[in-house]
Amino acid sequence: MGVTADKIQELKAKEQKILEMGGEKALTKRREDGKLNARERLNLLFDKGSFREVDMFVTHRCTNFDMQDKQIPADGVITGHGKVDGRVVFAYAQDFTARAGSLGEMQAKKICKVMDMALKTGSPIIGMNDSGGARIQEGIDALSGYGEIFFRNSAASGVIPQISAIMGPTAGGAVYSPAMTDFIFMVKESSYMFITGPNVIKAVTGEEISFEDLGGAMTHNEKSGVAQFACESDEDCIENIRTLLSYLPSNNMEDPPMALPTDDPNRMDASLDTIIPDNPNRSYDIKKVITSIVDDGVYFEPHQYFAKNIVICFARLNGRTIGIIANQPNNLAGCLDINASDKATRFIRFCDAFNIPMLTIADVPGYLPGSDQEWGGIIRHGAKLLWCYSEATVPKLLLITRKDYGGSYIAMCSRHLGADMAFAWPTAQIAVMGAEGAANIIHAREIKGANDPVAMRKEKIDQYNEQFSNPYCAAARGYVDAVIVPSETRPRLIDALEAMACKREMRPAKKHGNIPV
Repeated sequence: MGVTADKIQELKAKEQKILEMGGEKALTKRREDGKLNARERLNLLFDKGSFREVDMFVTHRCTNFDMQDKQIPADGVITGHGKVDGRVVFAYAQDFTARAGSLGEMQAKKICKVMDMALKTGSPIIGMNDSGGARIQEGIDALSGYGEIFFRNSAASGVIPQISAIMGPTAGGAVYSPAMTDFIFMVKESSYMFITGPNVIKAVTGEEISFEDLGGAMTHNEKSGVAQFACESDEDCIENIRTLLSYLPSNNMEDPPMALPTDDPNRMDASLDTIIPDNPNRSYDIKKVITSIVDDGVYFEPHQYFAKNIVICFARLNGRTIGIIANQPNNLAGCLDINASDKATRFIRFCDAFNIPMLTIADVPGYLPGSDQEWGGIIRHGAKLLWCYSEATVPKLLLITRKDYGGSYIAMCSRHLGADMAFAWPTAQIAVMGAEGAANIIHAREIKGANDPVAMRKEKIDQYNEQFSNPYCAAARGYVDAVIVPSETRPRLIDALEAMACKREMRPAKKHGNIPV
């Protein structure tokens, strides 16, 4: 056996030792807990055989607390690149079997390296978080590592898609990198995020709460809105990440990938002609409208559990990726509130950053009233929606199905905030407010002085409805481009999207605006 063969054998032995990760006992426990290990997760994410590891042999250099005698395979994180549906993606996966995946100086350097590679090459970066937190033995070097990662999250924002998968514990400072990325996936019953854990909370405040209730997948999907997806298992999480990537460009200089259309662009749906209830106070499901319009009725919905009064999703129109923002009459009558404004705002900014045209479907009676909303800053949060629609330069389409009143009419991508093409169904009601409230204000004296106030009030309501609760006043001013038959919505939107596909629009030069956060 020659020298080269000896060296190759030595290499293979070293690789094998690292591939054993935290050892068979730790790996067995992962399997028993129904979790994939870090390497299995990466292999499942990438196209078969395409993953290439970077920095396999990196080791820590800590000597505190006898750490020089501790071996941590790959320093607790697997990093590298591969292909997802044939496109280059960079990723890292923390290895909980190796010193609980704790982050130290060298693990951070590994993560930063693949983040830098992703940014230089214009490729998405995916982080799989499963860690006990900062490696305490490394002290300030561990904290420095987190700071370096956060800095890169900021630099990459709006340039490449950043996706976080929370697939185990993520606590303390470790939560901020995922929070700075574009989308967060969590796994039900096996992942959690929080700044301070249940034990600290109990010691400081006396409150007793479980890990799951404090920071589990459903908590952050339903209550805080920190996470956008709650998945059933590691496998389900990774499959959903692949689905999300299929809608996104690799970077902000590219257009989203076109899919081969499998649905007739001229398809009509007669059910849309009767979907709006005769009673304006009755609700309907806006998701049925979305399903009827988009290719094959397929859409991909982030934040489906949070702020249900507004729906955001990715879909396709004749193969082109679009982002949809739609009021949901089935929940809070589709009113805008603090959480709905935040949810829509972040999605709008993401779509605009990555050249994804937007379709807004408006059926909104106004802003949710109440002292909780006012004291919580609905003015500030609602202003974000106005800001981001105005700031967005991608093609913006508007469809008004029913109510579109007052300030919320303006906020839902009205022509005045830059909608490129605005359509309305004949059932659209575009006005300052609903007929009943308007009649009470405008005709208060007449109604009060009438012999029959009830009849007079009804007369004035009917009069207001005839004059304003329709799309034709807005169409007469050019604020609505066309009033269309509902069943013809899909082909009209596809034609509009194709007409606006080459849109170019600039804003005044500035360092950045001061968004009302």
